[in-house]
Amino acid sequence: MKPKIAIATGDPAGIGPEISIKAARDARVRELCQPVLFGAREVLALHGSVAGLDIVQVEQARPRLGSVAAEHGRAALAAAERAIRGALDGQFAAVVGAPHTEAAIHAAGIAFDGYPSFVARVTGVAPDEAILMLCLRHDGRDLRIAHVTLHAGVADALRLITVKRVLRTIRTVDEYVGGGRIAVSGVNPHAGEGGAFGREEIEVLQPAIEAARSSGIAVDGPIGADTLLQRREYDAYVVMLHDQGHIAAKLLAPHHIAALTLGTPVLFSSVGHGSALDIAGQGKADPGAMIEAITRLVGRRRRGLAT
Repeated sequence: MKPKIAIATGDPAGIGPEISIKAARDARVRELCQPVLFGAREVLALHGSVAGLDIVQVEQARPRLGSVAAEHGRAALAAAERAIRGALDGQFAAVVGAPHTEAAIHAAGIAFDGYPSFVARVTGVAPDEAILMLCLRHDGRDLRIAHVTLHAGVADALRLITVKRVLRTIRTVDEYVGGGRIAVSGVNPHAGEGGAFGREEIEVLQPAIEAARSSGIAVDGPIGADTLLQRREYDAYVVMLHDQGHIAAKLLAPHHIAALTLGTPVLFSSVGHGSALDIAGQGKADPGAMIEAITRLVGRRRRGLAT
């Protein structure tokens, strides 16, 4: 029997519903799993035909396409939470989240800093235990980029980069790649140049890397973030800041990035792009990242591995 995959359809005023519908109809997706959409049928119908699709009805007001509104933010998270709880109860093998609009969520007065911490809170895990890993294929190889910090200002992120947090990220990534080789980026240009550009590499990163090595993890670093991904011998990369991973990923595969959440009891993935309010409802959104997120999750589950 094919596994059921819950698809939270995202911001109803953006392209989330459209790419969810397109992905649910994609032959590659349907060959692997049974996709189930979470959202309001009448809202989804604004974005494409829903005939023959499995839908779990989540009440949503008719959206104003292409606009930012508090009700759109609440609707996106309501669908996501319903899908995550369904997976937590064992009804679904995994959850994929379509893009949300952070401005709409903040307009609703909801504290939110991305899907990973949201998934953690819904599943009863400490928010900082959840780790985002961008997964993409480029130049004949898979790239997996995990982040020590994510949606935080640079000054705040520097305070969050601790030995404990870096070590936890390395260990979580090691579990995901099954003992493969991991490369860790620096914080500063050229990984600090021996302390010339900062002390984080010496006082934080090196102790974390040495602790990981002492437990048998194959990890190297710190390596300058500007040359990190050029090192093809590694199975995964750990970066310190949001832009160290996201800029590279979005340049290499802008429409085909799966954003996996590691460290929670629910298999969860989202897409590596936003809700594209400017083209909402026009029928021209590319579902490639959504398809990538779904097929990666299903393939991982079939190999019997857990994130």
